[in-house]
Amino acid sequence: MSDLYAVLGVSSEALEDDIRRAYRAAARRLHPDINPHPGAASQFRDITAAHDTLSDPAERARYDSKRRQQLPEKPYFTIKVTPSSRIIPVLDESQVLYLLVELVPDPNLVITNTPLNLTLVIDRSTSMNGIRLERTKVAAHRLIENLTEQDVLSVVAFSDRAEVLVPAAPLKDKNAAKTLITTIQAGGSTEIYQGLRAAYEQNQRYAARGFANHIILITDGRTYGDEQDSLALAERCAAEGVGISAMGIGEEWNDAFLDRLASLTGGSSHYINSPNVVQRFLEERLRSLGRSVAERVTLSVAPDPDIVVENAFRLAPSAQPLSCESDPLLIGQILPRLNTAVILTLQLPPIKAVGFRSLVRLVASGDILWDNRTNYQVVADVSIEAMFQPPAEERPRIILDALSKLSLYRIQQKASEAAVRGDIREATRKLETVATRLLESGYTDLANIAMAEARRVSSTRAISEEGHKALKYGTRYLLLPSGE
Repeated sequence: MSDLYAVLGVSSEALEDDIRRAYRAAARRLHPDINPHPGAASQFRDITAAHDTLSDPAERARYDSKRRQQLPEKPYFTIKVTPSSRIIPVLDESQVLYLLVELVPDPNLVITNTPLNLTLVIDRSTSMNGIRLERTKVAAHRLIENLTEQDVLSVVAFSDRAEVLVPAAPLKDKNAAKTLITTIQAGGSTEIYQGLRAAYEQNQRYAARGFANHIILITDGRTYGDEQDSLALAERCAAEGVGISAMGIGEEWNDAFLDRLASLTGGSSHYINSPNVVQRFLEERLRSLGRSVAERVTLSVAPDPDIVVENAFRLAPSAQPLSCESDPLLIGQILPRLNTAVILTLQLPPIKAVGFRSLVRLVASGDILWDNRTNYQVVADVSIEAMFQPPAEERPRIILDALSKLSLYRIQQKASEAAVRGDIREATRKLETVATRLLESGYTDLANIAMAEARRVSSTRAISEEGHKALKYGTRYLLLPSGE
């Protein structure tokens, strides 16, 4: 159940006048007639429902009785928000403000394993022939060994057609599943939608709130003509609580497409530069899926009517751009003893008066599978102070580090975009900037790749696929808490 007092922003001892004032204040910021942002509309519906219950004495008494019995003694996780500046200047022009939003798990939680409903989708097109497919089979075998009889497994192989090798069912016979995977032979072209559709159908056979429902896609090629169908299917997966993680082997796959596919569901995409590391990525993904504080985590963002959310980027547990086209943002998971972190970029309007003003209301939700709770929510309302001459402040190191590394990632992305549109001078300049900053930070290998690509684009007018992916995912991995 939701904490209606937290939803409305009042204490459990609030008087009727307090409840009425809180509702009116929320309406002035979030009512759909005033605020067109989709996050405002969905949050205001919840606020209205909370107000209707708490403003009725009989309904409130019944709710209070249930609340005492059902709400956890301590929160499973909380929201911590760090702005790039705590005080902003009064200016007659727009400003950009960054918010580091962290979902912080209770470090004392004792978590049991979450049952998995896992579908593995393996590309068996001609280009996978040889070591790529063989290493993928070995990795799949190891993954199966790490599953339990409480987990549900299905396996789909695809090229231009899909074949269900292991139908969705609780994993009772590991050897039989491994034998079926061993039979995969390479041949045909790559049509990802065929594989995803079969995977979705298998996953749906056991999809339920009590499982961590997930699809893992492994591919080495580009799909042609079915990208929109695949993305539409990913949106359907997201609506039904199924995540997608995508692993691209080699250099020929479409990284922008796999990024989009994963971000639509709160999953992640990964660059596998060698078939030998497929196993490590699968093992890491399995560990995170099987032992999370919360699954199907979302972040609803409701900015004030005059504020624009320009973009969002998840920093942890895995670095991934997030889609801001709809609300809520699909975050994925909260892992034990690791803050799930997102950076929001806000464009503020001209600030013409001193004092405090509200910025954005955040609602994080997730399913606590190991404690049989769904849609657990925490709320944060963020405001900021404006002054004519703000005092000098030391900006938080945590957000400075994150923004510095995120800047590197974005510069290399802009270099690739410049090369695609034929602006070779701009692409070269940005790659040289990336190389210099990487070298200054001690990332010599990545710096050398960036400098080599700067020379390449200057002479051939193109960035190599290998260099593009190495820089894109290399700078992205720098954003991880471990700094890898």
